[in-house]
Amino acid sequence: MGSHAAPHEHVSKRILLMSVGLALVAVLLGLPRADGAPAAPAAADACRSTGVSLPRGDCGPFWQVLAEDFNGDRVPLGAFSDCDHHVDTSAAYCGGLSGEFRDNWWAYPTGWRDTANSRGRDVVGVYHPEDTVSVGPAANGDGRMFVRMWRPGNGGPVHAAAVVPRAVMQMKYGKYSARIKVTKLAPGYKSAWLHYGRGCEMDHPEGEWTGSLTAFHHPCGGGEQGYFPGSDDWTEWHTVSTEWTPGNVRFFVDGRQTGHDTRKVPDHPLSWVLQNESALEGPGAAPGSSAQLDITWVAAYAYDWK
Repeated sequence: MGSHAAPHEHVSKRILLMSVGLALVAVLLGLPRADGAPAAPAAADACRSTGVSLPRGDCGPFWQVLAEDFNGDRVPLGAFSDCDHHVDTSAAYCGGLSGEFRDNWWAYPTGWRDTANSRGRDVVGVYHPEDTVSVGPAANGDGRMFVRMWRPGNGGPVHAAAVVPRAVMQMKYGKYSARIKVTKLAPGYKSAWLHYGRGCEMDHPEGEWTGSLTAFHHPCGGGEQGYFPGSDDWTEWHTVSTEWTPGNVRFFVDGRQTGHDTRKVPDHPLSWVLQNESALEGPGAAPGSSAQLDITWVAAYAYDWK
């Protein structure tokens, strides 16, 4: 995903510039990256965010502004509706939500088109938060946000979902973490969680759910992208984190640093978008199919950059 190329359409640039095998060799051996970024050491993130439980409290140069584990919360299908208010600003809200969830969450409004619409894909997506996003207990009682995307049985666009934590909309720098798992897999669905705007883009995690979990950095104003493999399997629980500080962006999976780039890193406020959409590679979603991503916690931190 990237800047708005047309009204109600969010577009992404995805070009695979190197094989996963070569990238992994570079990481393991500490060789220089083909994209100009330094090889990623096996370093821990600032909060040591690897466990099942939601991390609480400040860590390193980051102070926590959002800590959500969804326990005890229930937001039924249909509540993420009427989201077309002050869109893409820190004042955005969904009229169908109430209480803390109205205060803390926004979603791309119904009818916005996903990235595949600009790619000539046979199967594209349209955002429908009202019938894809809910919150409640899993079978084991764990509170989760459920993102269930699906394609109607008679064909047509995939019903996609992009949710946005309001506490970190239009924030400059910070740390952004979540624990996620694809609990129902089908071809044709993907995620691209990102910060983007003004010709800059940082994506983590990104990838088709049937493929690998990766991170990308698109330097502000253009240039060769940074590509950082993180995990081969979306269907296992992973803690993913992005640390964005002046002149640096670092990506972590399960506490291990998987990427670091210093080239033209954004220095202006951006929003964190938990974007899930139709696939850009491989087969499109089959009519009548569905796939689901579970989020068991989300944490976000501001950075004291002044």
